[in-house]
Amino acid sequence: MKRAAEHLSRLAQELHIRAVYVDLDGTLLGPGGSLFAGADGSVSFRAAQAVGALHQHEVAVVPLSGRTEPQVREAARLLGATGFIAELGGITSDGSETVRRYGRFRGPGTPYEAMARSGAAGVLLEAYPGRLEPHSPWAHLERECTMLFRGEVDPDEARHLLTRAGYDLVLHDNGITRRSFPDLTTSETHLYHLAPPGIGKAEAVAADVQRRGLSATESAAVGDSPSDAAVAPHVGAMFIVANGAYAVERGSPAENVYVTDASHGDGFAEAMFGLLPGG
Repeated sequence: MKRAAEHLSRLAQELHIRAVYVDLDGTLLGPGGSLFAGADGSVSFRAAQAVGALHQHEVAVVPLSGRTEPQVREAARLLGATGFIAELGGITSDGSETVRRYGRFRGPGTPYEAMARSGAAGVLLEAYPGRLEPHSPWAHLERECTMLFRGEVDPDEARHLLTRAGYDLVLHDNGITRRSFPDLTTSETHLYHLAPPGIGKAEAVAADVQRRGLSATESAAVGDSPSDAAVAPHVGAMFIVANGAYAVERGSPAENVYVTDASHGDGFAEAMFGLLPGG
């Protein structure tokens, strides 16, 4: 696991970032979803200051989230961002045009509608009693691309289970929540997105980097989960904030993945101020 602080000086020389892709919950936003919430319950201005510094240096701030399109669009507006990526990569906007990428899904309606008709969610819930449940109430918002769950399962095992049942679907780990839920018997609670292959943060960032005409040294990303770490091959540097370090400890990250010392928005600020001139 590479500590960001030991590499930021070098990265500041090698990278000339023009776009930063940043996860919202658990990364830019602190506990409770606030831009001003520190990991320990204190008030922190560092994340907001880092967003401001990126704007001052004319670096595009691109929210990258599993939230629905309306939720991410509003968050982007508040952050001064013109573009955004929603529903784990299924929906991308540059501020004027919105593109929907449904992966390998083919059929009437949306991937969400198809999954709801198929019974795939029932297969997972029956296989993991006490370990997986819908991430209510957010799972019941109007979604297009992914189904939202919480609990603690092995995503690879879940995919094999789905394949054996005849489903071509992927369960993405999109981070850990601190909240506890009475019907779960798990040691920790992860947030999962069920989606067709081809829908993912990595695919969306790759397409957006290409659309912007950026080179590998002109972009970076910050996140807190395995679905964020998967973005690494498409950006110059991928930073995982401290509260998401498990995404590096349990996986096989790319060479350009770095873990910050600070958590949540303070970790985002640590990485951004380390990269920006005069930071």
